[in-house]
Amino acid sequence: MMTKFNSQSGFTLIEMMIVVAIIAIMSAMLAPTLFNQVNKAEKARTASDIRQIESALKFYRLDNYRYPSQAEGLEALVSAPSGASAGSWNGPYLDSLPKDAWKEPYRYSNPGTHGKPVEVYTLGADRASGGTDSNADLGSWNIND
Repeated sequence: MMTKFNSQSGFTLIEMMIVVAIIAIMSAMLAPTLFNQVNKAEKARTASDIRQIESALKFYRLDNYRYPSQAEGLEALVSAPSGASAGSWNGPYLDSLPKDAWKEPYRYSNPGTHGKPVEVYTLGADRASGGTDSNADLGSWNIND
């Protein structure tokens, strides 16, 4: 004897809405953790870049007996500044100048304003002094925080 099933297979609208709601709740729970990891990664990359630039500045200083002037800036690490003596500039000290996590060039201060002879820093995502989280200023004076 053969029985015929006449029911439709598939999901009801309510079942689909429950699944979408569960996915939304899970996303809401995971989003802060994900964004926190992004902020940590930005800070770690920036700290690494600043340390690399500081190392290049130290090699520049060893060859030239001084850090690049404020006018010469970090560009002196990539190409010889005008007026540099032929034997003292042994660069390039960096292949290219890195950009910060927000695609902005790093800034340079000679003399430094936070107790160091020279400082390399970025103003963060907002490109303004001060701020917190990804808007915070990161520089050679606070990257070990």
